[in-house]
Amino acid sequence: MNNPKYSVVIPVYNSQQSLKELFFRIKAVFDLTGESFETIYIDDYSRDQSWNVIRELKSEFPENVVGIQLNKNFGQHNATSCGFKFAKGDLIITIDDDLQTPPEEITKLLSAFNPEEADLVYGFYRLKKHSAIRRIGSHTIKKSSKFFRNTIEEGSSFRLIKADLAKKITDLHQNFIFIDEMLQWYTDDIHLVEVRHEARKYAASNYNSKKILKLVGNILIYYTTIPLKLLVYGGFISFLITFGFGLYFIIKKIFFNVPLGYTSMIVAILFSTSLILFSLGVIGEYLSRIYEVENRKPLYSIKKIV
Repeated sequence: MNNPKYSVVIPVYNSQQSLKELFFRIKAVFDLTGESFETIYIDDYSRDQSWNVIRELKSEFPENVVGIQLNKNFGQHNATSCGFKFAKGDLIITIDDDLQTPPEEITKLLSAFNPEEADLVYGFYRLKKHSAIRRIGSHTIKKSSKFFRNTIEEGSSFRLIKADLAKKITDLHQNFIFIDEMLQWYTDDIHLVEVRHEARKYAASNYNSKKILKLVGNILIYYTTIPLKLLVYGGFISFLITFGFGLYFIIKKIFFNVPLGYTSMIVAILFSTSLILFSLGVIGEYLSRIYEVENRKPLYSIKKIV
């Protein structure tokens, strides 16, 4: 088989129930359009039978399925980057494994794509049917990114990307990657198209509050200088507050002969010490991440390919 026109990259984690339905619905879309395609499943160390399902699909549709099993759980964005590396299509589509984005919506990405005008097409949702925690986390990430880094707000994991753009991400050497941030760093030629979002059909979401908080923390440290800026502003504000208190106590002492006592001294010491410790903690986080980046650890480690 010659190289397909489209590569559909699907990061997989504990989705044994949805994988076959997902494949057949994707296949139906491309059978209708008459375009050649491949699906690349990256099993991000699932704890269920997802890998066995991928192997079954591979044995039944060897020309349309590539299965990659990772050695441990590296996260959705790292797994997606792995799929980019193995994609052979001229255009790459990314879609989640949970069927919340109907595969039939791929046709909207194809219709909205104009190779002369866009490098990237995002599918966006007017109404997401995620849990409240995940909606809040996603909204916070997008709003913060738009405010601090001037990125578009309506991104999602449902995308159509030119292969040469996606391949640039595979050359990165760091142990955490946020794909949307990198894609929007490389290009501003981005189109948007509204797509449907459906309630989760099988099992519960793998994103819990702990994973969302970890993702937000990684994005803040790796892709922004917000914590450092907060230290600068916070340090200046605390200086003004401390200076004001000091001036207040000096005036009381000079003009009203009011004894200062130990309370004001203890409060000032504790306040300044806690601020210093917090600042050192933030700087330490940045230093640890710089160490990880300079260590040049790979984004993922592959166990098997079928």
